[in-house]
Amino acid sequence: MPTPGLLRRLAVAFAACALAAAAWAQPLPSWNEGPAKQAIVRFVTDVTAAGAPTFVPPEERVAVFDNDGTLWAEQPMYFQLAFMLDMARKAAEANPKLRDDPVVKTLLANDMKALAAMDHKAIGKVLAATNTGMSAAEYDRAIRAWLATAKHPRFGRLYTELTYVPMVELLEYLRANGFKTYIVSGGGIQFMRPWTEKAYGIPPEQVIGSVAEVKLETVGGRPVLMREPKVAFVDDGPGKPVGIYRGIGRQPILAFGNSDGDLPMLQWTAAGSGPRFMGIVHHTDGAREYAYNRNSKVGKLDKALSEAVARGWTVVDMKNDWKRVFAFQ
Repeated sequence: MPTPGLLRRLAVAFAACALAAAAWAQPLPSWNEGPAKQAIVRFVTDVTAAGAPTFVPPEERVAVFDNDGTLWAEQPMYFQLAFMLDMARKAAEANPKLRDDPVVKTLLANDMKALAAMDHKAIGKVLAATNTGMSAAEYDRAIRAWLATAKHPRFGRLYTELTYVPMVELLEYLRANGFKTYIVSGGGIQFMRPWTEKAYGIPPEQVIGSVAEVKLETVGGRPVLMREPKVAFVDDGPGKPVGIYRGIGRQPILAFGNSDGDLPMLQWTAAGSGPRFMGIVHHTDGAREYAYNRNSKVGKLDKALSEAVARGWTVVDMKNDWKRVFAFQ
């Protein structure tokens, strides 16, 4: 006769199975029922239906996602930029010579409005100088330390808490159906790799991004990768299809973005043969997140939105298509 303890364990196991079955029967629980969710589910069903003319073999089920504004928030400035600015502040505090630079003076005064009006090349030089000259391992530790403590100015939450729950569900849903998911972002590859696996389930080798020049040097008799103040590759705009070609070697059948910088990636995905899915996250929710598109200085969505409407791509209306945006809401 089963003991009470065994019965309890069996009950827990059955409950877990029931929950898993319910989640499988109703995918994307944080999405409202509507055209966007229906289009996603229909596409996944079509490409995974064995024997159907729309079937796509698992090895060809490649899905690519932009990061900033697509998988996590990007306002009021790209989060990597916030990190780089903090690195510049710390460098200036440690090196008084840097404080004579007008960009650094403005940064230390925390006058972000004045900083935004300054010459972008001058800002870039300061950020390059203060975010290089260290080993790749040291930079990795700095990124992890910053992400563990820095908080968003509006939400007061860690930046890694600002990932979009519906998009994380989408990544999981795709992988459960034999897709391989990649990040293809204009952000720095070294900035993203320390945390994307925990946040999205995407391992570092499946992250494609902009790349800073790195040089192998011998320090104390040991080989060390050192960061240099040069950019080796910019993975934005037309660079995204190039990055996919170099890093994946397969043309995606699904692509998601949120800005004009993602348009070439979406166009290249659409140009392939067979079933294709192109999606855009449209920021329409000023209450739970931000509302912006054609005139935004960050994440501008203009040409890509017009083309999405003209070509019948899926445009996700954040306000109406998502039941919640962040996990803490």
